[in-house]
Amino acid sequence: MKEIDNKEFDFLLAKGEPMIVDFWAEWCGPCKIMGPMLDQLSEAYEGSVSFYKSNVDAEPDLARRFNIMSIPTIVMFKEGRKLGSVVGAMGPDKIVDKINETFGFET
Repeated sequence: MKEIDNKEFDFLLAKGEPMIVDFWAEWCGPCKIMGPMLDQLSEAYEGSVSFYKSNVDAEPDLARRFNIMSIPTIVMFKEGRKLGSVVGAMGPDKIVDKINETFGFET
């Protein structure tokens, strides 16, 4: 997953393509658990959804923009708008279910 900043995020959002942004921090234990899992999911969904990450300490304006109060928070976007989010660490099956439900993919 590519780390993005506020400027890159705006460019990607304007493209309107399906994307997932993982809001995380270096000091966050659950974020470290979720990171490798999201990397694997980014490969599984390659061509359908793009995955990015944003460090809330490095990009606090982006985190504030989406009212990120807890991390990890995974936010899903399509056609330039927020579709949904998932807060906290969870297993891959729950994340896959949420991604499929949010983007309308077959399970």
